[in-house]
Amino acid sequence: MGFSDLSSAAGLTQLNEFLVDKSYIEGNAASQADVAVYKAVASAPDAEKYPNAARWFKHIAAQEDHSALPGTAKEASAYGPEGAAAAAEEEDDDDVDLFGSDDDEVDEEAEKLKQQRLAEYAAKKAAKPKTAAKSIVTLDVKPWDDETDLDALLENVKKVEMEGLVWGAHQWIPVGFGIKKLQINLVVEDDLVSLDELQQLIEEDEDNVQSTDIAAMQKL
Repeated sequence: MGFSDLSSAAGLTQLNEFLVDKSYIEGNAASQADVAVYKAVASAPDAEKYPNAARWFKHIAAQEDHSALPGTAKEASAYGPEGAAAAAEEEDDDDVDLFGSDDDEVDEEAEKLKQQRLAEYAAKKAAKPKTAAKSIVTLDVKPWDDETDLDALLENVKKVEMEGLVWGAHQWIPVGFGIKKLQINLVVEDDLVSLDELQQLIEEDEDNVQSTDIAAMQKL
């Protein structure tokens, strides 16, 4: 079945509910699936009515180059809730007849079958992957003066690579006397990326970088 009309209230409600326990449309990183659904949404959802959809939309909007994201884009309706067949399968998982026959007389074979199904059910629940905790961070990078090579500063910042780190969009913000600071968004996997270490690596560019500050941080 997939997502319905994502420009409608019903479609946004469906998307918001789908993202309750997910950071992305598919998998554990942004992909063309996110781009396809993002384009179908068209404009930022109301954060009060659709907080999960609004958080996701803001994150995908912060991606600097959508065409560089992995995967092959499909129609938005190809993603999302899997439809009646999958729902029935999931219902079978959750409401499976763990206790065999309804007959009053439970024989030994029925008891074995019950125990087997209980074990399979517990193993399936335990095997479900857990979503990694992530944060979206806005980082300020201050140059020394108005003669600092801003292109080199930006290039050196983005050269910093760490597992669990994804750079996003950036802008230059005037701070006075002709000086502009770099403000850049990034997404980090909390268990893998130390922001203190990241700032230290950026500040190693002593020719261009005076200091760095965390301007904003929000859990995804």
